[in-house]
Amino acid sequence: MYQIKIAIFASGSGTNAENIVDFFKMDSHIKVSLILSNKNSAYVLERARKLGVKSAVFTAEQLNNSTFVDSILAEEKIDAIILSGFLLKVPDRIIAKYSGRIINIHPALLPKFGGKGMYGMKVHKAVIDSGDTESGITIHLVDEFYDNGTILFQSTCNVEPGDTPESLAEKIHKLEYRYFPEVIGKYLQETVC
Repeated sequence: MYQIKIAIFASGSGTNAENIVDFFKMDSHIKVSLILSNKNSAYVLERARKLGVKSAVFTAEQLNNSTFVDSILAEEKIDAIILSGFLLKVPDRIIAKYSGRIINIHPALLPKFGGKGMYGMKVHKAVIDSGDTESGITIHLVDEFYDNGTILFQSTCNVEPGDTPESLAEKIHKLEYRYFPEVIGKYLQETVC
């Protein structure tokens, strides 16, 4: 049976990336083959090493203006890309090549609190400052606009009166860990196989 190979793009510590690798470790249909980062100091690279997953680092210049990243993806025969705390915009040429096969997670209920510059604690602070009583996660396909592609899944949590950006982030992380790998697996098995 065909095994779907995925690459994870991450810019930070990589807790979601590790969770995804662990989730698919024993899966015969889907495998995390590669972890890529735009920061050579990102802890996700250390996680990749410990997990035994091949990794590579690239610059924004290499992503946008060369075929460096494209070549790595082609060499590893990558079928789909997962964005997990990846802070750069994916170039249109990669989006076109992997159309319908790039999945991102956003720490809010899109279309609210999305767009350029809306990531991490900035999102949680904006949610709390807005007075919204609900937040959550959005798992969506990536298109050429920030946080705009087809929504695959959303899950919500309450924003309590005493919540801080940090306490809200903890609630969001729990939703991410619980649902992100599962939604990735279901979507890819239905569309890539």
